[in-house]
Amino acid sequence: MSGMDTRAALARLESLYVGLTPARTGELREVYAADACFRDPFNDVRGPEAIERIFSHMFRQVDSPRFVILDRAVDGSTAWLTWDLEYRTRPGTPLRRIHGASRLRFDADGCVADHRDYWDAAGELYESIPLLGSVLRLLRKRLGAG
Repeated sequence: MSGMDTRAALARLESLYVGLTPARTGELREVYAADACFRDPFNDVRGPEAIERIFSHMFRQVDSPRFVILDRAVDGSTAWLTWDLEYRTRPGTPLRRIHGASRLRFDADGCVADHRDYWDAAGELYESIPLLGSVLRLLRKRLGAG
């Protein structure tokens, strides 16, 4: 795939993620290859149906999640996105944000063959849980990591 084809495939994927809703998770099947791999701090799955289930689950767990794409880079058939996932734990609660990056490898058909998300589950998610967060922040402080 040329850099320009990768850019077009990436733009299609970005558009889907930015506008993702519970009703649109089925559209993920159209942009992922039949044997696509998806990995993040909580998941390691293969295939568009399994990937769709991850995002359907996200919509059941948090209120009004939305992706904000911050930056992108393309090198051959590989692309990187940096993004924020904004969400509320339930309606009316303060907005929370997870900052992350995705490495995406596209196949010759412009479908995502490999998707790897990088984000700090402890710092971005677990620390927002009242009791667990206190313990993690204390450990981080003692270890000199924050």
